[in-house]
Amino acid sequence: MGLLEPHGRGRRVFRRDALSGPGSAPAIAVHSLVHAVAALETAAARDRDIIVLSAPNAGIYAGAGWWRAMIEAARDAVPGARFSAILDCGDDAGAVQAALRAGVEAAIFTGRADVAERLAAIAQQTGVSLLTTRPQPLLDLGELFFASSDTLQERCADALASV
Repeated sequence: MGLLEPHGRGRRVFRRDALSGPGSAPAIAVHSLVHAVAALETAAARDRDIIVLSAPNAGIYAGAGWWRAMIEAARDAVPGARFSAILDCGDDAGAVQAALRAGVEAAIFTGRADVAERLAAIAQQTGVSLLTTRPQPLLDLGELFFASSDTLQERCADALASV
């Protein structure tokens, strides 16, 4: 997965980092607050770091404000959880700009490289990580959209036990 980061004078390079490299925390794709809380409760109970990953293109259709509010609510619900949160904005530069304004931790942009470089320069100023590929989730809770919290936690526990 590429992360755009400054390197030298005005030049951008791709590098691996803690959000994406080997040995990084497993990603769990969430589609709701119930999903996020279940994933965080499971990870906290197992003393594991995880990445809470939005659904593909969620920054476009749900928005950065929703994502930030959901992540804050999940963090409040499970204060002991250790996690990173990544909002997938697909190839929509406007969605990434909204994510930067909203102050999300990390955003994914899969559009043109020249646009990614410009967005990376803005992201650097706001402290947001900009990734150019989506991490492969260990588990996507989308198929369990209406599942109970207990079922969600069981699936998360099974997935985390596998890595």
